[in-house]
Amino acid sequence: MTSIEQALHILRNWWDALPTYKQNNNLPARGTLAGALVVLERLQESCDLDISNHTVAGGVQIKGTSGQAVRKLLARYGETRPFLAEGGRTNMGLRADIKALLNQLAKTDLARLPLDERSVVLGELQKSLVAKMQEYPTRPGLKVKYDPTASVAASVRGWLDLARQHGKEEAVTHHLVGAKLQLRFPELTIGAKSVRTTDQQLDKAGDFLVGDTVFHVTVAPVQPIYDKCKQNLYDGLRVYLLVPDERVSGARMLAEMNGIKHSINIRAIEVFVADNIAELSTFASDQLSHGFLRLLDEYNRRVEIAEIDKSLLIEIPANLQRLRQETPGA
Repeated sequence: MTSIEQALHILRNWWDALPTYKQNNNLPARGTLAGALVVLERLQESCDLDISNHTVAGGVQIKGTSGQAVRKLLARYGETRPFLAEGGRTNMGLRADIKALLNQLAKTDLARLPLDERSVVLGELQKSLVAKMQEYPTRPGLKVKYDPTASVAASVRGWLDLARQHGKEEAVTHHLVGAKLQLRFPELTIGAKSVRTTDQQLDKAGDFLVGDTVFHVTVAPVQPIYDKCKQNLYDGLRVYLLVPDERVSGARMLAEMNGIKHSINIRAIEVFVADNIAELSTFASDQLSHGFLRLLDEYNRRVEIAEIDKSLLIEIPANLQRLRQETPGA
């Protein structure tokens, strides 16, 4: 058995022995995977297999397991979707999990290998862990209904209400707006990024930038959003603030308090998305179902690209799914 085969065998056994959690589809804690990636990276420099040298003061948390550090390691292996914003810092069982892995690796010849060979072995271990990410989450996607007799805006509102019940309204609204913009401007590339990494970053103009127009999408408009809107205006950008219908009045009041009520466009998310479906359908009732199908397909494509959490996917309703069979190319 080669050094790589031996190390991978140990990793598999270690992984199979880890405690699992129902909310992770009976998989180990995400923080354990993140912490293992970081520790394996540290072993590239010094093959120190003593757990005490990998923990911070107090002996509980693993050194360097920040969300940023984990994202950097994942990107090396081609995985750019967010996995765990806080790395492994909140996982109280992380130290014991990593100690078990180090103890098993100590039984191999890893520490005695030349630096270049050790680097290859550790890289294979990291690659194997990254592959494990594909097994996470996930809970079933959102099961929405499509009522062809309901108004377009009411249908969209129903989807957002369902997303709210599952604590996913912010992410779902973000990707629905992204899908609407992509369908409205097919000649452009409307980037698909996780809701965690868009407007929350201070160096970003907003959630989406199309030409000289910036779009902010939020279910809870608060002061920092208006501060950004003012900066956008100062930078010469046109500004759209998209909020749920029931928040439009409040959003306009806050905009007035900030002196920008007549400088930005405040729209209900439901109406903003619904208008696009009507346009795609050339305002013909018999084409609305096709418009909904195109929107949901684009939404799901964006979630697949941007999110690890596949419970954000929307299950295409059966009466829309049938359109694929009835209409070639749909």
